[in-house]
Amino acid sequence: MSILLLSAALLSAQLPLDAHAAETSPSLAFQPVAGTVVPMGGAVRPDNEAVRQRLVQLAGGSAARFVVIPCASDHPETSGADAVEQLRRRGAQAELLKIAPRWAGETLESARRAAADPANLAKIRNATGVFFTGGAQERTADVLNPDGVASPVLQAVREVQARGGVIAGSSAGAAIMSSTMFRDAMNSVQVMKGVMRDGKEIDRGLGFVGDQLFIDQHFLKRGRVGRMLALMLAKGYKVGLGVDENTAAIIHGSDIEIVGGSGALLLDLRQATQEAGPVNVRNVRISYLDNGDRYDLAKLQGQVLAAKQARGEIKFRQPGFVSELEFVRPAFTDILGENAILRALTQLVDGPRDHVRGIAFDLENLPDAPVADPAPELGFEFMLRRDEHTHGWDNEGLDNNDYSIFDARLDVRPVRLKAPFYQAW
Repeated sequence: MSILLLSAALLSAQLPLDAHAAETSPSLAFQPVAGTVVPMGGAVRPDNEAVRQRLVQLAGGSAARFVVIPCASDHPETSGADAVEQLRRRGAQAELLKIAPRWAGETLESARRAAADPANLAKIRNATGVFFTGGAQERTADVLNPDGVASPVLQAVREVQARGGVIAGSSAGAAIMSSTMFRDAMNSVQVMKGVMRDGKEIDRGLGFVGDQLFIDQHFLKRGRVGRMLALMLAKGYKVGLGVDENTAAIIHGSDIEIVGGSGALLLDLRQATQEAGPVNVRNVRISYLDNGDRYDLAKLQGQVLAAKQARGEIKFRQPGFVSELEFVRPAFTDILGENAILRALTQLVDGPRDHVRGIAFDLENLPDAPVADPAPELGFEFMLRRDEHTHGWDNEGLDNNDYSIFDARLDVRPVRLKAPFYQAW
């Protein structure tokens, strides 16, 4: 195995971003996504009506018929039953399919046989929606798509999607949506250093969003922007969407709509330039889409929630602009920490300076790390800049909403940090 080392129904209003994108970006020629694909970032609360009710509505409302596939789960009987109950509570019909290697008495081999069972195929073909539970996404890939060969169940799910059905999943159920997925890559800095082995850190996904869009989950909570950027550069993705916890992205055709308690980060590499070696890239365009925001991948247009648009943009371009942030950091020493990239973006559009710097670096390597650190002194500088294309809106007076930030610039370069990083005073 090789290591790749790189040295809304919600009201909204269109942003003035499309002119810049159309004039300076090569066309993505984005292939529309069939049906409706709904990756959820994980940890979706049971009382998150915005996400759960919307999911049922998309699949037909009172006529919605879901099958739940708990392949990924450690406890598929209970997690699958919970997913069924959440769907039924919102008015849908739902049935749990016994396709899971961790189901009591089952194995990988028996789960693969279940993935070819005609009874399961008939239930899927009668459905208007398919829901994949969370857990370990490699189990879903190993059962439904072993060695890249689609099982009969996976083929049936794709038929549901092709006729306009809903394909949804939470956490691991979202990770499988891309044609390439993270299989087991918990250390983002190691991934940025090139620890990205096929069958280990990365693997084939199920490809429900096609080959042009990459999806990641638990995104802001677990600081995964570094690993997503590294994979996109390695595999040639131009657009990546990282969905945060308790949040869903509704993807239909070329349109993305964000619904839920948090938001999603969009990385656009269409204008980026890359240098050889560890992750070294300039002019990545980075946006934070909050609840109610949208983005059209074909038209290269962003939309922000109308209530924010009506109040006007943050006026960082005006002379005499004074930041109202209570706490401004000089730099972010762990830009891959929990929610750090969002805090840095917030400071960028509502702070006193036109740039924000951050560092990604492993202070220590865990003794049980699956791979030895290939470059202990290697770290990465993240430089966020606001320019003439950047737009931002704050959340003042809007309950449960955060900032919306479109089209900031991100440059990432490798840097050397001395080891030991510090010594006693």
